[in-house]
Amino acid sequence: MVEDASPHSSECPVARTLEAIGDRWSLMIIRDAFDDIRRFSEFQKSLGVAKNILASRLKTLVEVGVFDVRPASDGSAYKEYVLTEKGREIFPVVVSMRQWGERFLFKPQETRSVLMDNESGQPLMLIDVRSSSGQKLGPSDCHRVRLVDGES
Repeated sequence: MVEDASPHSSECPVARTLEAIGDRWSLMIIRDAFDDIRRFSEFQKSLGVAKNILASRLKTLVEVGVFDVRPASDGSAYKEYVLTEKGREIFPVVVSMRQWGERFLFKPQETRSVLMDNESGQPLMLIDVRSSSGQKLGPSDCHRVRLVDGES
């Protein structure tokens, strides 16, 4: 018997996350939503993505619960894509990717954007992984275990 190899059947949360939000356009749409872009035409203008690809990605992001579709806040006939709580929880993922890119994908003196704290006006601290006691952890400090719902 052949097991289903799709990410939906995977025990790996990374595989399932990539299936839901892991392609380039989906992450760029989510990034733009963090910058208060909400309308289809605004996403299309910002990203320069083909309308059919944008429509497909937005549909998937609504289906997985990252966005809600609502009437436009200005009362017009348009609709807006608003991040749900689930969608807003992707923020640390986007910030981690951004910080990695800032550190490793730009040459010295090359123009890039940096995410700033509104209150202090300073760049954000680097995101890191911490233990339950607050100790910084690396890959060799962690391991995976298989968990079945209902087990303690």
